[in-house]
Amino acid sequence: MHTPTVESPPRPPAHRTAARFAGVLALSSVLLLVLVTAQWRPLITMDGDVSRTTHRWAVDEPGVTHVCRILTDWVWDPWTMRLLCGAVALWLAWRCAARWTALWLVVTCALGTLLQQSLKVVVGRSRPVFPDPVDSAHYAAFPSGHAMTAMVVCGLLLWLLHRRGVGRALWNTALVVAVISVAGVGLTRVWLGVHWPTDVLGGWLLGALVVVLAVRVHQLRRP
Repeated sequence: MHTPTVESPPRPPAHRTAARFAGVLALSSVLLLVLVTAQWRPLITMDGDVSRTTHRWAVDEPGVTHVCRILTDWVWDPWTMRLLCGAVALWLAWRCAARWTALWLVVTCALGTLLQQSLKVVVGRSRPVFPDPVDSAHYAAFPSGHAMTAMVVCGLLLWLLHRRGVGRALWNTALVVAVISVAGVGLTRVWLGVHWPTDVLGGWLLGALVVVLAVRVHQLRRP
């Protein structure tokens, strides 16, 4: 007896999926940017409530705060991430003769840095201020440079690993490290009272948007 098979619906082309994902990220980033710039009261109130609560925790838990400062100032610092990106680019150009990919990696990270610094100047959002701060930071608050840089670098490196078809163990390890790094750096910035929660969210959204657009550019040049 013949049993009819049910065919699965065709998947949309990769470029359409990427375009939709980029559209969602862009719309979310713009919406958050508008709300922050307009100082929408519910958002500002939420930022203040979360920041005051985490600051009390940071003051009451000096050991945890010290660990957060080490992680954010050394392990997940934007310059640490950029140096990692540069080291991978050099390895790609030297060992793999992938000069285009190496250049693409460096340029994407540089453009991400330019975007975040430009938005800081344009938005000009002040950082949280407490009478007993546990840390300090320079420049404007929105978006978080730490969160955005971590998202860009980790996202690009994960995609490169996936593209090279690395083993499952290496991929799973890299994925866990990337998720912990991106999430962890955002949490440490809020814990230390140098960023509002929406600064971190904005950094994550913009960083993800940069990654999606950069990957699409690479696919168009190197299918």
